[in-house]
Amino acid sequence: MEKLIKIFASSQKQFINLTRIAIFIVMAWIGGLKAFQYEADGIVPFVANSPVMSFFYDKEAPEYNEYKNPEGKTVQKNIDWHKENNTYIFSYGLGTVIVMIGILTLLGIWYAKIGFIGGVLTFGMSLVTLSFLLTTPEVYVPNLGGDFPTPQFGFPYLSGAGRLVIKDIIMLGAGLICASDSAKQLLNKR
Repeated sequence: MEKLIKIFASSQKQFINLTRIAIFIVMAWIGGLKAFQYEADGIVPFVANSPVMSFFYDKEAPEYNEYKNPEGKTVQKNIDWHKENNTYIFSYGLGTVIVMIGILTLLGIWYAKIGFIGGVLTFGMSLVTLSFLLTTPEVYVPNLGGDFPTPQFGFPYLSGAGRLVIKDIIMLGAGLICASDSAKQLLNKR
């Protein structure tokens, strides 16, 4: 056990670089998916309800509820609505930004200043994503009724969308760790 503790204690730098790689993989994958219709459709409730981001769309929330495409299904009238709403154009831009943040964070392995910027941007992006817990109704289980009253609904019962969002708390911490490590390297170079 003592040997294992020593290995872990002396591996912090490698683990921070692994964190940078993990951030890059998540950002490249999720950002890359923003180029596809199903992913662009899926982020509409988050963006449309966000006071920080809703101006990117032409339509008001909750109008989008009438034009939801379930993942894997394509309905032309819904796609037409999303085109009018700027759903796809916004998603392409957002995906590009997310991939760029991932690249900046990954480059922190070799370039401390760039890695610092990537870590700070990862933290900032995570704050925006976590704000959806306050602004997006779909992040909590709805009371849909049924044969008997829904026993668990609303806050704190996270829906699938809410469980997806809450995981950004890990990205928030990871971004700060990467930024902190890069800042330490920058200070040590002085």
